[in-house]
Order: sequence, then C-alpha cells, then structure tokens
Amino acid sequence: MPPTERRRRDTPPPRTGNTEVEVLRGFLDYLRSSIAAKVDGAPEPRVRTAAVSSGTNLLGVLNHLTFVERATFLGEAVTDWPATFRAASSDSVADVLAAYRDATARANEVLDGCTDLAAPLPRPQPGKRAPSVRWALAHMIEETGRHAGHADILREQIDDTTGR
Repeated sequence: MPPTERRRRDTPPPRTGNTEVEVLRGFLDYLRSSIAAKVDGAPEPRVRTAAVSSGTNLLGVLNHLTFVERATFLGEAVTDWPATFRAASSDSVADVLAAYRDATARANEVLDGCTDLAAPLPRPQPGKRAPSVRWALAHMIEETGRHAGHADILREQIDDTTGR
C-alpha cells in the first residue's frame, strides 16, 4: 500500500475553539489522554522496568505527571521531585492511571473557575507566588508533551505499541 493510503495510527491534534483558553486547554487535554493511553494496558512488570540508564520507566513517568498536575493546579507541595518518578510497588497500572485521571479532573475543576488567563492560579501554597493561569497551562503542555514523547519510546520498547 502506498504511504498516502496507510491508515493513520496516531490521533490527530484536536480541533479546538478559537479562544486562547480553548486552544490551550484543548491541547493539554489531548496530551493528557495521549500519555494515559500509552500507560493503559502496559504489562507488569515491564511497565516498571527502567528502559534507559536514568532509571526512567513508563509507570513512573505517569506517576510524576500526577504530582506535577497536583502541584501546579492544586497547590500541593512536593518535597522530593526525583521520588515522583517511581510508583509505589503496591500501585497497579490501574491505580496510577486512576490517580492521574483524578488529578487532571480536579485540575480542570480549578481551571473551570479561572476566567482571566493573566490572573494567578487560585492555589493555597503559603509562601509561594502562584503563576498565572496562562503560564501554568503553557507549562503543563510543555511538561506533558515532553513526557508523552518519553512514554512513546518507553512503551514501544516494552511491547512495540506505537501511536496515540
């Protein structure tokens, strides 16, 4: 079959509304679903196996993003960022996915109440200045996109699964 006739295995970028907030939130949700799909169905114990010399593994990447979502949008403090790259041995793939989906749903609830992208996020972290909603959305797109790229490679190394 010629390359132009091959079926696309990737989900294309989202069609969003025209406002800045619709574009930013649309792309963030797109990346969130992409990385969750990369982890969903990944086999134990390979989902925890370090596939690169840094020790990074697929489940740890999603666990880390859960902490980033909570810290950025919910104001939760993280004292040991490197530790966020390791899921607890008692946590299944389904547990880590559920925690990630819960964190993103709670983050979206916060964002639903933010009407001004230039305003600071309404997060209760004493002693820290909250970033603007715009900065937080751009940061989470960058952070999630970067780790979704890592997840693509890690999942392919596990079981040859590719695409979004």
